Amino acid sequence: MHNHAHIKRSQEIKTIATELGFSTCGIARAEKLDDEARKLEEWLRRDYHGQMSYMANHFDLRIDPTKLVPGAKTVICLSYNYYPTSDECEDGPKVARYAYGRDYHKVIKRKLKTFWSRLQGTYGEIDGRYFVDSGPVMERVWAERAGLGWRGKNTLLIHPKQGSYYFLAVIISDLDASPDDPIRDHCGTCRRCIDACPTGAFSDDGYILDASKCISYLTIELKSEIPDEFRGKMEDWVFGCDICQEVCPWNRFAEPHQEQDFEPRRHVTGMSREDWRSMDELSFEQTLAGTPLMRAGFQKIRDNLNFLD
Repeated sequence: MHNHAHIKRSQEIKTIATELGFSTCGIARAEKLDDEARKLEEWLRRDYHGQMSYMANHFDLRIDPTKLVPGAKTVICLSYNYYPTSDECEDGPKVARYAYGRDYHKVIKRKLKTFWSRLQGTYGEIDGRYFVDSGPVMERVWAERAGLGWRGKNTLLIHPKQGSYYFLAVIISDLDASPDDPIRDHCGTCRRCIDACPTGAFSDDGYILDASKCISYLTIELKSEIPDEFRGKMEDWVFGCDICQEVCPWNRFAEPHQEQDFEPRRHVTGMSREDWRSMDELSFEQTLAGTPLMRAGFQKIRDNLNFLD
């Protein structure tokens, strides 16, 4: 197949992405991530993953897409905006913006399914798998390679015109298409995220996150009690944390999302301390079913609230 056909195919893929509401789409070559393998190994060795033992699982799959999809040629990378129209948690305990509405896994999985059937409809017998924050896939690395942004000092992917409030998804397939060029790092000398993190989760120069100190980890992933060293440092976050995105100058370009499913649920954003406190397990599960908060669960949120007081 000539280069011209590859370029055309790349454009066709991006058109589908736009039609399905994705913010950006880029393509990377499917190849083994040797550099990343070394970095991941070191990150795990330092225990920066805390209790997230799954980060150490399937190491070989994580660094080699051809082990997930034999014969894989490309990794199609997609971003999906979740920036809300307004910052909702003014008075009560704070919830990260990505969790205001319906669980993003469900919303984006459905779009990926449609995406995949459209690719099959267009190109016939192709083999592949799609992932949204699931499975042993390093989405940020691929998105960076595909030119969707650079990995900032806060370790998140930052797009120079859109900021960082979006979900990442990837489609690994044996479909061949023209890859995109990465864009360069635009963090410069800025260190707002490093300085603003209340728990000091970033390395001195940024780019490395000790997740075991990250408020997002402490309020969601950590199954045991939050260690005492973090008392008074949680800044009212009860589920997740957005501080390193809030202070990032690139997020002044963030535009509100257009996704009905991400509209804030009153039981996530309109809750006072008392409202949260008065919830029992049953009302928690009834009102918060289908939201990301179910990942932490009732008891964990209750513990987080106690820790904030």
